[in-house]
Amino acid sequence: MTFVLELEPRIVWKQFDEILRIPRASKREERMRDHVSGLARRHGLEHETDATGNLVVRKPASAGRAGAPITILQAHLDMVQEKNEDVAHDFERDPIRPRRDGEWLQATGTTLGADNGIGVASMLALLEAADLEHGPLELLFTVDEETGLTGASGLAPTLLSGRRLINVDSEEEGVVTIGCAGGATTQLELTLDEAPVAAGSSALEVRLHGLKGGHSGLDIHLQRGNAVALLARALQAAQGASPFRLAALAGGNAHNAIPREARATVVAGAGVLGAVRRAIEAEVEAIRTEYRRADPGLTLTLGDSAPPSRTWDAAATSRVLSLLCGLPHGVAAMSLEIPGLVETSDNLATVAVDGRRMTVLLSTRSSVASALGALRRKIRAVATLAGATVEERDGYPGWKPDVGSPLLAVLSRVHEEKTGQPPRVGAVHAGLECGILGQKYPGMDMVSFGPQIEFPHSPDERVKIDSVGRFYDLLTATLARLS
Repeated sequence: MTFVLELEPRIVWKQFDEILRIPRASKREERMRDHVSGLARRHGLEHETDATGNLVVRKPASAGRAGAPITILQAHLDMVQEKNEDVAHDFERDPIRPRRDGEWLQATGTTLGADNGIGVASMLALLEAADLEHGPLELLFTVDEETGLTGASGLAPTLLSGRRLINVDSEEEGVVTIGCAGGATTQLELTLDEAPVAAGSSALEVRLHGLKGGHSGLDIHLQRGNAVALLARALQAAQGASPFRLAALAGGNAHNAIPREARATVVAGAGVLGAVRRAIEAEVEAIRTEYRRADPGLTLTLGDSAPPSRTWDAAATSRVLSLLCGLPHGVAAMSLEIPGLVETSDNLATVAVDGRRMTVLLSTRSSVASALGALRRKIRAVATLAGATVEERDGYPGWKPDVGSPLLAVLSRVHEEKTGQPPRVGAVHAGLECGILGQKYPGMDMVSFGPQIEFPHSPDERVKIDSVGRFYDLLTATLARLS
């Protein structure tokens, strides 16, 4: 147990304190699902798991409320596992180490898992609570949300009976979400021709780190640096000044996280490497000036190393840098319908090398299907020019807003009664499972809301402690009103 157990409301924080100790990587949520089903068994509640691994727990209505329509509550069990490179942490064995920073709860050098752990904890609190007023509940815990919404995509069409759903995977207090972007990933592969290293060559390890990163949808408008794109930019600028060859390049960890760190191995003649170093330093200094407000922690680390026996040849080095510099990253278009909403974006998410094969993963989002397709075609065009093969993976649908939603009307009234003002209503530039759930269950009335969570998918992730209590109070009051 940690100090989290003592936070208020304890019924929620007790659950989150336990969640901090349970490994729950995407596609490996078994222990978390067992924890939830074990809790359901102890309380004598009916529960069912579908073939994909999604779990629903059914809780009967409180006294006198059995005639109310079923309300579904939904959260996902998995979390993004990101850590700073200098932090020793094994997510499969080590518990998340929470720390308090004033009014915020964070982890120590890793993601906290408040996305979507606070939502899960709130649903487990509802599962255990015996003093609430509510109609019949279906508590749906999906798997593998963070790597492509595959849990929701594989949800059995017979698992749910209700037709109104509250998703608790939103991250801005005072906001009710009624729409989201659709998205898809693209994987590129480039074969790298190699050449032996000439005698007398030297090697330089180049590392770009200290960036904030963040969620590739929710934070893309903040214009933070992408470590992969910026490292490629610095290397390409240096290549124009002095010739060198690459022996390694890697960065990024997840399709939905903006890369915070990237590294490369540069090989050149001993008399040339100094000029390469100075050219990289000069370009990174220019980048640091450009990003001084968005990413003040941007850091370049250079270190000499023993040269490898082989590198990519000059043509492969040039193609790699041209490809990474040519691929889009960031906001491509803002919505003309909803002020301030990103319409279309792309995240140059990961680059990795295995032998002679380099793999690049990109995540593209848009609330306009045709714009999503157009940006993916642009990615294909750049990749084709660089000689890479392209695999366009199936995406997930967006969620079209319904401002006439009866569920929204009830939640808005309760919110105004609780806070003195109506909630802000809008859409997000991120993939929510609601888009898929609405497709699987036509006519589903849906809303999404949550506490204040910032910088998800990065070690800077944090949740505003007192917002969790307000969120849980609004959730329970809404359930009472719906009954």
